[in-house]
Amino acid sequence: MMTLRVFHRRSFTALPLLAACAVAAACDRLGAAKTGDSAAATAADSSSARAPGGGRTLALPVVATAARDGDLVLSVTTTGQVRSDAQVALKAEVAGTVAQVLVRPGQRVTKGQPLVRLDVYPFDLAEREARTSLDEAQQRFDETVVPDSMVTGKGPTPEIRRALSLKHGVESARMKLERARWEKQRAVITAPVSGTVDRVDVAPGERITSGQAVATVVDLAHLRIEAAVLEHDLPLVKVGGAASVTSAGAPGRAITGRVDALLPLVDSTTRAGRAIIRLSGDGVLRPGMYADVRLEATRLAARRLVPASAVIERDGRPLVFVVREGRAQWVYIVPGRTNGVDTEVLADSSSGQIPVNAGDEVITDGHLTLTHDAPVRVVAQREAALDSSASVLRSRARGSTGGRP
Repeated sequence: MMTLRVFHRRSFTALPLLAACAVAAACDRLGAAKTGDSAAATAADSSSARAPGGGRTLALPVVATAARDGDLVLSVTTTGQVRSDAQVALKAEVAGTVAQVLVRPGQRVTKGQPLVRLDVYPFDLAEREARTSLDEAQQRFDETVVPDSMVTGKGPTPEIRRALSLKHGVESARMKLERARWEKQRAVITAPVSGTVDRVDVAPGERITSGQAVATVVDLAHLRIEAAVLEHDLPLVKVGGAASVTSAGAPGRAITGRVDALLPLVDSTTRAGRAIIRLSGDGVLRPGMYADVRLEATRLAARRLVPASAVIERDGRPLVFVVREGRAQWVYIVPGRTNGVDTEVLADSSSGQIPVNAGDEVITDGHLTLTHDAPVRVVAQREAALDSSASVLRSRARGSTGGRP
C-alpha cells in the first residue's frame, strides 16, 4: 500500500512537469519558425541588394546629360517689357447707329474682317442725294456748252470747260458723291490687322459719333521686347544676336528671338540703353508682361561643354561625375567660363588633355551625395524625383515601426 501511494504522488507531480515541457517545446518550435521566416526575409532582402559575389547592386537613380562640343555663348542678362507690333485702338470714322457687333473679346480675327456694322440706310440715302446733285449740275453744264458748240461749230477749250464746270457746280457735286461713297464704306468697321480682339466698346442700337472708341485689336503673332542694357554692356550686344526670353507666364520655357536694334539714347538716370528684341508669339507671351532676357554677347567657338549643374566641388576641387558601366566615377576638371547653363572644360595643365570626352554622360541631378564608383542608373528627371520621394517614404516607414519590416 505504501508503494502504491508513492507511485500516485509521483504521477501527479510529473504531469504538470510534462505539460510545462510540452508548452516550452511548442514555444521553441514557434520561435524557430518565426526566426526562420525573419531570416528568410532578411536573406531575400540581402539577395535583392547584393550580387552573388557579395557586392551591392542597388543602383541609385540619377539624371545625366551628354557632354558635347559646341559654342559657348556668353550673355548679358536683363529684363524688358513685351509689346505688340500692332495694338490698334479702333475708332469710328463716321457717325451712325450700331446695327451689328460681329465679334466678342478674345476672338481671333483676320485683317479686313468686319467687326462692327452701322445702319447703312442713312449712307445709302446720302449717296443717292449726292448722285442726284451731280446729275443736276452736269445737266446745267451741258445746257450751256452744247448750244455754243452748235453755233460756233467747235467745242470750248479745256480752260473754258473747266470754268463752266466750276460755275455750274459739277466739280463740287462730284466731290460730294465721292465723300458719300467713302462714308458708306466706313459704315462697316473692319480689322486693320490680324490678331485678337481685346475689347469691344459699343453695343447694337448705340448711337456713336465720329472718333468714338469701337474696339481694340492686338497682334499676338509679332512681338517685341524693349530691354534695358547697362551702358557698359552695350558694346557687347550686337544687332542680329540671339536672345533667350523667359517669363513667369511660361515657367521653365525659353523663347528665342533676335536683337533687332540698339536704340541710340542712354537714360541719364539709369545709365542704360535699350535693345529691341523681335520674336514670334506662341500665345504664351502677351503685351504688357515683364520678361527676363538673356542677350548673346560673346560666342566662344568649339569648346568642350558640360551642364553647369553637373559641376560640384569635393575638398575644394571642381569635378563632375561621369557614368561608366553603370557606376558614377568622379573626374576632376578645370572649369573655364560659364553662362549659367553650360560650363567650358579646359585641358589639364599637366597632361594637356581634356578629362571629359564628348558624349560622356555627366550626372546633373542626384550627384550631391554620391561617392566615387557608386552604382547608378540613369533615369528621366520625373522618375528620379519619384524614386527620391519613395525612398523618403520608406525611410519614414522604417522609423515608425522601429526598423521592423
